[in-house]
Amino acid sequence: MPKTLLAIDDLSIQFDTSQGVGTAVDRVEFSLQESDSLGIVGESGCGKSVTAMSILGLLEMPPAKIKSGRIFFKGRDLLRLNPDELRIIRGREISMIFQEPMTSLNPVLTIGRQVVEPLVTHQNITKAEAYEQAADMLDRVKIPDPRKRLKDYPHQLSGGMRQRVMIAMAMICEPSLLIADEPTTALDVSIQSQILFLMAQLKAELGMSLLLITHDMGVIAQMVQRVVVMYAGQVVETASVRSIFDRPLHPYTKGLLRAIPKLGRRQTDCSRRLYEIKGTVPSFIQQGAGCKFSDRCPEVMAVCRRERPALEAVEGERQVRCWLGR
Repeated sequence: MPKTLLAIDDLSIQFDTSQGVGTAVDRVEFSLQESDSLGIVGESGCGKSVTAMSILGLLEMPPAKIKSGRIFFKGRDLLRLNPDELRIIRGREISMIFQEPMTSLNPVLTIGRQVVEPLVTHQNITKAEAYEQAADMLDRVKIPDPRKRLKDYPHQLSGGMRQRVMIAMAMICEPSLLIADEPTTALDVSIQSQILFLMAQLKAELGMSLLLITHDMGVIAQMVQRVVVMYAGQVVETASVRSIFDRPLHPYTKGLLRAIPKLGRRQTDCSRRLYEIKGTVPSFIQQGAGCKFSDRCPEVMAVCRRERPALEAVEGERQVRCWLGR
């Protein structure tokens, strides 16, 4: 049986703002097994990236504050580690790819300098050995003439090439867990496909686990085995990819799936507009007592506005936070 690599338990994260204290992550729970892939999906502002950044200790505190919870990685609670202990894990055992490589890469350092940094930090090897491994990794992520590219600066590369460099930096130490936060958002569609294929290929070669954060259900279908659907800081549904696409249970999940463009729909047919979920995500500062999705839900009931449902197990390992069907 595969072992649990990452387990997030009752995680709540608050932010101090000029308008007051808000809860961006609200009692989130999920787990990821060794060599598995898990996707976190939801609209912007639902807490996906905040959850991911808390795993690596990248949240600025203050204004962020961990109100409650634990984050276990290989049995160790990352929230209880001191900065030096966490620094050892970050980059060597857990790596992260960010959505905008131009702002993530240092513009005044060469590509080689940035790719070798994790090796120099975490492995006892010479500078020459580090640069040789860096060139090999650039070659693995399909960057042409990798040794020449080591001397280039980020502005000399295209967006797709910069994202490949980010992948090389994340994979250079062969981590157990790769966190990818919207890794293809800023790229053209054709380049997106290449990057996703590359990530899947490297994951299979290295046997690592993948935590993929996205708002794109198409990417979810292509890349992961299990899905966590988040809305307004809460997990509203968890299931296998097949279960989510075959029979979504939460009205929000149904809305996300209905919003996917369908093949064969004529672009000139103005009478058949793309489906949209009405309304907007509620403010994380002021939230009512009922279900957070109740103001946008097409299936809302009276109880939804009065009481907030708990996340409950249904059909084995599947979970849903909804009053429907209870």
